[in-house]
Amino acid sequence: MIHAAAAARSPSLVADLVTLTKPRIISLLLVTTVAPMFITPVGLPSLGLIGWVTLAGYLMAGGANTINMWFDRDIDDRMARTRLRPIPSGRLPAAAALLFGISLGAAAFTIFWVFVNPLSAWLALSGLLFYVFIYTIWLKRTSPQNIVIGGAAGAFPPLVGWAAMTNSVDLGALYLFAIVFYWTPPHFWALALNKQRDYGAAGVPMMPNVHGEVETKRQMLIYTLMLIPLTIMPVFVGVNGILYGVIAVALGARFIQLCWKIWREDGVTPTTWVLYKYSLVYLAVLFVAMAVDRVVPFGHFVPPSEHVFLRRGDIPVVPPVMTHEGH
Repeated sequence: MIHAAAAARSPSLVADLVTLTKPRIISLLLVTTVAPMFITPVGLPSLGLIGWVTLAGYLMAGGANTINMWFDRDIDDRMARTRLRPIPSGRLPAAAALLFGISLGAAAFTIFWVFVNPLSAWLALSGLLFYVFIYTIWLKRTSPQNIVIGGAAGAFPPLVGWAAMTNSVDLGALYLFAIVFYWTPPHFWALALNKQRDYGAAGVPMMPNVHGEVETKRQMLIYTLMLIPLTIMPVFVGVNGILYGVIAVALGARFIQLCWKIWREDGVTPTTWVLYKYSLVYLAVLFVAMAVDRVVPFGHFVPPSEHVFLRRGDIPVVPPVMTHEGH
């Protein structure tokens, strides 16, 4: 009777496959992919293009997350918050999960290539490979800087969305990449402060476990102070206008206030959870504000500029003197 009840409560195969993709994480990645499509110099995206980018973006991120769960199945089994995942719990064979992840990535690459453009396909695949090989396989288990360097994988989606529209990567896209890059450490370290015991049991050298809580809090504040000016730069280069700028400043002020409060508090307090949750809302609202700002009929003082670094899959070219061309 007990076994039957447990079986009835077990997730279905479809539910387990969806769990492997980490849909809650992907929802934020899709916001940072689609929003940049509205702020490029070439106009607004079509619904069809948004649909293809969203589908392929979900599959590529889902493939990366699935491969990550396959590789991390041993440490997932040692952490309380992850041991019930499909692979460590024994509900899915590891090899089947790996094949599923690779298949998702291949399907995503094909959709990007056929229905969007080759550059977006290569950028999306680069994000998957960076996440799997640089973060998951190399840095996560070896360095407390794992989330700093490896977290760059999460900054690829804005490049993908931008390239989907323009078939290029220019200065505006790189600013969006930098925003996500510098947002990642304070966001993730807020979680790591609360999960030190789990990471310690799994042998993962997260910043709080290696350098302590005080240094982690200090680094969170430093990265946040570097992040906020970056969020305002799109206004000065003509990517966004005054509406976005006001929202970015307001959101950033709250981010700094929470990081400052955490740094001044002793130990790990509930403020760290407040910051972690706020950081998720922060990034989503920031990128949505970018898209909304571009469709409002006021507050745009500088025409969007173009500094192209990648175009149509060519080899990156960084000229010694960058030119400025208005549209």
